[in-house]
Amino acid sequence: MSMRTLPLLFLNLGGEMLYILDQRLRAQSIPGEKARKDEWTDVDRKRVMNDIISTMFNQKFLEELFKPQELYSKKALRTVYDRLAHASIMRLNQASMDKLYDLMTMAFKYQVLLCPRPRDILLVTFNHLDAIKDFIYESPGILNQVDETFRRLMETYNCLSDGEFQLIRQTLLIFFQDMHIRVSIFLKDKVQNSNGRFVLPISGPVPWGTEVPGLIRMFNHKGVEVKRTEFTTAGNYVTPQREGSFELYGDRVLKLGTNMYSVSRPVETHMAGSSKNLASHAKENIIPNPLAKEELNFLARLLGGLDTHRPSGETGFRLNLFTTDEEEEHAAQTRPEELSYKVINIEATQ
Repeated sequence: MSMRTLPLLFLNLGGEMLYILDQRLRAQSIPGEKARKDEWTDVDRKRVMNDIISTMFNQKFLEELFKPQELYSKKALRTVYDRLAHASIMRLNQASMDKLYDLMTMAFKYQVLLCPRPRDILLVTFNHLDAIKDFIYESPGILNQVDETFRRLMETYNCLSDGEFQLIRQTLLIFFQDMHIRVSIFLKDKVQNSNGRFVLPISGPVPWGTEVPGLIRMFNHKGVEVKRTEFTTAGNYVTPQREGSFELYGDRVLKLGTNMYSVSRPVETHMAGSSKNLASHAKENIIPNPLAKEELNFLARLLGGLDTHRPSGETGFRLNLFTTDEEEEHAAQTRPEELSYKVINIEATQ
């Protein structure tokens, strides 16, 4: 297991969270002059995005995040995102927070599966950060926080070998391996089966630095090519035109990690699963975790860096990730108890 995976996991999941929240906030916003006191406006949307992004890229928080460490449980990370999503005036009910986390995790899982090279996970991360910068282009102070994170990523990961990136990819896939939530966008695009498992393509661009399959070369003991044999492949492969940029500014080429909600499309999630899957989740919750104390210490350090103070007396606005309040209430009632998460409040003032 790689000790360098946590920052990539956090930033990419955070990017997906911001895509979803921005899309839902835009869908529910009312023009300022027409809005009632309890309704969203575009000013509120920008404030929420600024507050969450500023908190997400807090310097003390990122210092703890980038320390070499193992990944912790899904529950521990979920707690961080719950705290992060509520870093502004926005409030999410339990069912909406569950749906938000499901969408985040399945989107990034799909991106990790489709990465042509393990190193391209870094390009996926840069795509998320590029999009985040577009959300806060009017706030130079927060932009500087994101740019500083870019530089930290380049300093930490550009020097890693291909083998180390392969270990990071394996660590991420192990983290996601038991998660099979069906997402309507993926189902409609036929990239996900009805059981929640993804369909991987057998055509398209090959990884940068590799050749299109279809040719076998044979060499003698002196390293001289002596024979060539061609074979037919089942897929339609092409050579990529260029490698994506790993610099602060540049064309990433790879589209994985860009905002798939930029075109308005309804997104639903469904638990794909049999009682066997539910039992495995329940088992994970019941078995004592020998790292529980370390995990709580980890959360205390992380959450200690999340400044989520709101002006006193401000009630906040509720955001619903479902089409109607009735759908949200139904989802809360029908979601299996073993799959629900509770918010953990940790006092971390030190």
